[in-house]
Amino acid sequence: MANAKEEFLHMVKNQTVLCAEISYQDCWEHDTPGSQHTLPVTYTEEEYNSFVDSLNFEYDHGYGGQELFGTVWYTDGTWADRGEYDGSEWWQHHICPVVPKSLLGF
Repeated sequence: MANAKEEFLHMVKNQTVLCAEISYQDCWEHDTPGSQHTLPVTYTEEEYNSFVDSLNFEYDHGYGGQELFGTVWYTDGTWADRGEYDGSEWWQHHICPVVPKSLLGF
C-alpha cells in the first residue's frame, strides 16, 4: 500500500507545480465511483493545500490493476505521469528531448 499524498509530495519536492490532474479508481471495485483531483494553472496557496490534502488516501500500488492515474505539469516545461507494468505503478518524470540539428533546417 502507498499513500498518494506522501508520494506526490516526495515527487514534487524539488519542482514547482504548474498544474495537476490525478484520478483514483480501486482496481477491484469497478462499480464504485473513483475520485478526481485537479489543480488549475491559476491555483492559490489554499487551493494547492486543499489539492494535496485530497490525496491523503492509501491505494494499492503493487500487482493488480492500475489504481492511480494522472499528469503533473511543472513550471520548467517538464511533466510527470503514471507508469504501469504488470500491475506495478510509479510516477515517471519526463524532459522534452532536444530537437536534432537535422530537423532544425540548418
